[in-house]
Amino acid sequence: MLSSRLNNPALAAKIQQMALPLHPLVRLTTGKVHPAFPLTLLNFWLLTSSQLDELAHFYHQRTPSEWSSQYPCPVTWGRGLTLEEKRRKLGRFIGLGGCESPVKTDEEVREDARRAGHAKKEEDYIRRKTGWY
Repeated sequence: MLSSRLNNPALAAKIQQMALPLHPLVRLTTGKVHPAFPLTLLNFWLLTSSQLDELAHFYHQRTPSEWSSQYPCPVTWGRGLTLEEKRRKLGRFIGLGGCESPVKTDEEVREDARRAGHAKKEEDYIRRKTGWY
């Protein structure tokens, strides 16, 4: 395993990234940490749908109460969320970057870049045609 990491820098970087520690949140009403709170990024990605629901409930996000909005990044937790929606919401709740909703696909990102490039070309064309006006 060690030799494969040495020969594959991308794998070594991913392993290092997944080992990043996460600082647990405490429940406002008790000061306790949920036993399933992920302590590393890898643990976060391994959470099941039911664990995500339990965490949301424990931290007053699934069942709204007077405490729900008192956390630094509260989220709305509706019924019928997919596993990825739950993961994004919990990730945003605990302060992980890249958990914005909705997440764009690669194709949507390319299309946005194409549109932005086209708009820039059009703006430059108009600027050249109108001179200093």
